[in-house]
Amino acid sequence: MKAALIWLVAATMLAGCSPSGRIDAAMTPTEPDAAMTFLALGDSYTIGENVEAAERWPVQLAAALRAEGIPLADPAIIARTGWTTADLLAAIEAQYAGEEYDLVALLIGVNNQYQGLSIDQYRSEFRELLRIAVSAAGGHSKRVIVLSIPDWGFTPFAQPYDQASITEQIDAFNAVALEESEAAGVRVFDITPTTRPAVFDAELFADDGLHPSGKMYALWVNLVLAEIRELLTK
Repeated sequence: MKAALIWLVAATMLAGCSPSGRIDAAMTPTEPDAAMTFLALGDSYTIGENVEAAERWPVQLAAALRAEGIPLADPAIIARTGWTTADLLAAIEAQYAGEEYDLVALLIGVNNQYQGLSIDQYRSEFRELLRIAVSAAGGHSKRVIVLSIPDWGFTPFAQPYDQASITEQIDAFNAVALEESEAAGVRVFDITPTTRPAVFDAELFADDGLHPSGKMYALWVNLVLAEIRELLTK
């Protein structure tokens, strides 16, 4: 019974809709007068499942840059908990109207791994997502960033699972993302080590024990901030 309950919660959090039903796809930025625009594409890690909107990593990044005098608007977001690469492609086709952005971020793939989808499918669809992201950045691949897939095997929730197997699979998906991104001229930020804490820290996880907290998202922002600052001020 306990195992069945664990599986049900995992399916809800990783492979299905948000328990709250929240969809912030194509969210309107809250800083409409800012000079620079930002599009964030992804899944639960981009929409910030179980954290407040201000704690989402793309929102934290925009706020940090504005604090340094770089006028980046809060992100338009196309993301939802449970989305695979195929889901994200379908959402972009339905919702993206061809606008151009000064910065585009992509983080996707954990649900491909969780659902047992093939690496080959991920490669093909991730390559297409990169093409769309570069186009959304006005053809400037240097204005596109990819964040590596977090390792949910190290979360408190994943304790009943085979951590070594999850880690091996996440590494394989991340290797594909890195290869395809480099081929497209897109910078990859390896945030995965921050999701493999050597010492357990409950403050790094949201209340569900599965998704990152705002504190962990802040670690990601610290990893990317200097380079994003540089590329937006060139």
